[in-house]
Amino acid sequence: MAGKTALIAGSTGLIGKELLHFLLNGSEYEKVIAIVRRPLENAHPKLEEKIVDFDRLDQYIESFAVDDVFCCLGTTIKKAKTQEAMWKIDVDYPVAIARLASSQEAKRFLLVSSMNADPNSPIFYSKMKGKLEEEIKQIPFETTAIFRPSLLLGEREEFRFGEKAAAAIFTKVPFLFAGPFKKYRAIEGKTVASAMYRAAQLNRSGVTIYPSEQIQEIGG
Repeated sequence: MAGKTALIAGSTGLIGKELLHFLLNGSEYEKVIAIVRRPLENAHPKLEEKIVDFDRLDQYIESFAVDDVFCCLGTTIKKAKTQEAMWKIDVDYPVAIARLASSQEAKRFLLVSSMNADPNSPIFYSKMKGKLEEEIKQIPFETTAIFRPSLLLGEREEFRFGEKAAAAIFTKVPFLFAGPFKKYRAIEGKTVASAMYRAAQLNRSGVTIYPSEQIQEIGG
């Protein structure tokens, strides 16, 4: 498996920054391409940083000639300001990345989605993630892995009150998330990153959905 090339989008986020660490320090990848809006504060001999305009990704098509693609893109309505802007980041960009990678014969596409992804949901966020999954499933890869984590734990650049409050509840009363409620248990961003990294090394074909409890088992 050594000698592979990976591409990562969303390497500055909670999951992405942990995943980038795994990709750079593991032995499976010879080169890691990170497509970013602004320079990373990360120097590594295996890292090739590519500053791109995400609205014109086709201009960088040569960067998508890789083995494995890891997509951790995502934002909040607070940062995006509008649902349209959020949809562009959470759906349009990942789909564009997948299509370009497929056209360059990438083998595996690994995507961070959401636990409640459902294209028919009346909730905007869940519907958005469900539509994203539908689009990605239609793009031909040898392996498509979709990760649906529950509430994410970890240090973010921006403060998110809802996540902090939920994390506090989980920490103090973890027994509430046992048995049938186990799937709602909060999960560390690092655990999701580890699961994505390990899943990319499995010899699986077709589309695989990883629910949060399975992500915990693989990446914990």
